[in-house]
Amino acid sequence: MRPVAIIGAGPAGLAAAEVVAAAGLPVVVFEQMPSPGRKLLMAGLGGLNITHSEPADSFIARYSDGAPTLRPMIEAFTPDDMRQWCLDLGESTFVGSSGRVFPDSFKASPLLRAWLVKLDRLGVELRNRHRWTGWDEGGALTFDLGGGERLVFQASATVLALGGATWPRLGSTGAWKSALAERGIPLSPFEPSNCGFEVAWSEKILDAHEGRPLKNTGFHFGEFSARAEAVITKRGIEGGAIYALSAPLRDAIAAHGPQTLSLDLVPDLNAEAVHHRLAKAKSKDSLTNRLRKTLGLSEVQRALFFESHGPGFTGDIAAAVKALPIKVQRPFGLERAISSNGGVAWEAVDSSLQLHAMAGVYAAGEMLDWEAPTGGYLLQACLATGRWVGQAIAAKCSVNT
Repeated sequence: MRPVAIIGAGPAGLAAAEVVAAAGLPVVVFEQMPSPGRKLLMAGLGGLNITHSEPADSFIARYSDGAPTLRPMIEAFTPDDMRQWCLDLGESTFVGSSGRVFPDSFKASPLLRAWLVKLDRLGVELRNRHRWTGWDEGGALTFDLGGGERLVFQASATVLALGGATWPRLGSTGAWKSALAERGIPLSPFEPSNCGFEVAWSEKILDAHEGRPLKNTGFHFGEFSARAEAVITKRGIEGGAIYALSAPLRDAIAAHGPQTLSLDLVPDLNAEAVHHRLAKAKSKDSLTNRLRKTLGLSEVQRALFFESHGPGFTGDIAAAVKALPIKVQRPFGLERAISSNGGVAWEAVDSSLQLHAMAGVYAAGEMLDWEAPTGGYLLQACLATGRWVGQAIAAKCSVNT
């Protein structure tokens, strides 16, 4: 029979290839970059967070609007299944203090190498430097191989696992949208997710604190809260705490313009406790010393306080440190976002993730219209959707034969 074509050698595509090949079907994976899994390797530079250990319902709720659709796929390949899958590849895992799950090696490269070895043993053929360009008039897949060379490929089924539109230098350009739009596939516009935001910092704070982490701070936006590190950058602010709030912040900015983040510089103290400490301060202490000695604010936190209120502040210190306003202008672009929202709309696919308008063509991974915070949720859903599609193809081919 004709091979199953997997377009995209990221986590979703390789997961689909593994399941289809394990069912005894021929598989060819096409990747436009010189090597597979480049974005996975990038994600693992600071420690590969593969999934999260929180309870199932809480885990699935992290996918917000996409949760009902993704639920059966994640229940079919759970975080525990992910850990067992890693162990089967020779990579045991551990749960960090935050509940996040990492390989013992803390790296992506050993896991990817072991995965590629397994795929090779299953007979999966990997063709790098093949840029997918769509379909020809007869419905065959077409690829640009560079140097004017082209390939036409007939597949028994096709899995599109081309990623979102972030970090284009790693292969996720979103250019595939034009080929699907020509076929009338419903698509949602891409938006940055898990991204930083522009802030108009003064030169003073940038000169002294650009690139420095902001720790021990609570971040609040409306009903949403996060407590993690953030970093002041030349363009604005980013980091784990900001990524956690990026979706509601992004949507509010799109609807109403610039928004205000509220920073709690003393998250371990309530307002009463702050007042109590300040009351014990010496009357001759300067505002800087009250913030530093009495409340224990770091140098970066004090700089943010004065950035917001100025050196001559005479108001309620407790209220100011518990709700320090930071005005954010707009999200960073897709090229700097960790992930993207948008892509193939859910109404474009059936329950097996097959495109309604194109029999035998499936979509998986980040190119589907869902988003999730960092913490292992992105990788979990990519593998879960890839395996879900692989199982659908394997079952369909089994019935047909």
